[in-house]
Amino acid sequence: MTPPPQPPFREPPPQRERRAKDPKDPERLYVITGGTDGTERAPLDLVTLIVARTEPKPSSSPEQAAVLRMCRTPLSTAEISAYLNLPFSVVTVLLGELLAAEQVQSRAPVIRNATADRSLLEAVMHGLQKL
Repeated sequence: MTPPPQPPFREPPPQRERRAKDPKDPERLYVITGGTDGTERAPLDLVTLIVARTEPKPSSSPEQAAVLRMCRTPLSTAEISAYLNLPFSVVTVLLGELLAAEQVQSRAPVIRNATADRSLLEAVMHGLQKL
């Protein structure tokens, strides 16, 4: 008996093509952050709101320009990270650069009171009783 024929040998794609498809490639993330290690990162958390103060400059990186365009209305840093499909740590480095250049403004999230206002509850109760 003869062995079955072997499938034709296919050469794997070049390393560069494989890297270009992977958005989490460490080399790409290094380039995006400009090689900084993030030691001077701005104190941002997942719910910090970011608002653009200026339009993107021609010298801005594509990621910084995207942040400035999408933050015309307030967005949380978690949303920015998800929309850009980048790790949160990389986004904080980008935002730190934009904050230092005063192109964006960060705000603490609006925290609602834990207890409702008594007069508001009474007004709702009276409105429901009239129905």
